[in-house]
Amino acid sequence: MGDEVSFQGFGRQSLPFLKALGFYQDRDWFKENKAIYQREVREPMGDLVEALSARFEKAGIPLRGDRKTSLYRVNRDIRFSKNKDPYVTHASAMLTRDGTRRDNGFVYMHYSNERSFIACGFYGLEGAALRAMRELVVRETDKYTGIVAALEKAGYVPEDEAMLKRNPRGFEDVSEEPLLGFIRRKNQTFMEVLSPEDFMSGAVEDRMFEMGQRAMPLLEFGWRAVDSVRDD
Repeated sequence: MGDEVSFQGFGRQSLPFLKALGFYQDRDWFKENKAIYQREVREPMGDLVEALSARFEKAGIPLRGDRKTSLYRVNRDIRFSKNKDPYVTHASAMLTRDGTRRDNGFVYMHYSNERSFIACGFYGLEGAALRAMRELVVRETDKYTGIVAALEKAGYVPEDEAMLKRNPRGFEDVSEEPLLGFIRRKNQTFMEVLSPEDFMSGAVEDRMFEMGQRAMPLLEFGWRAVDSVRDD
């Protein structure tokens, strides 16, 4: 990867291709049209990630990625799913500290006919890592409240789909807002909905770069929590 990588936007046939893929969901059809996927979706997405990775490095922001480790596959994992369609109908990728999708604390993109957005934060934390995040939020409530307020002021919306109806075990005594809402969230993730034109024009690169800058207080906060319980 080098600084010469330039993102020019997703192709004009990208969304029509993803829509058709959802209609056909057929391996033979995909094989016949794979060149369109590569040209209109996969290659631009790789350019986006690598261009952003170079910009983050220059800015001293510890987020990176490349087209080999950061892009999600178009093939759906159907082993444990009731949905046996072989392909997803969106394009997605994330940049993290180690440049892989296995790490947490990220800037993420999701591009589809249904909804296109970018996001930052921590998603799907479990076990000790999730507890450590909640404990740090309780200990440093004022700091975390300020982080959230700054992100919301910038127009980023918290993802509340995984909000618990009751307090998690060990946090039964928490009763006051905003702390109550914070500890009932499983995901400390913030989103910005973008238009398809933002992705096709190339504007998404600047929006993700800005999000990465604004997200650093949140990411550094969360990394302190998850690193405290990370296995050696």
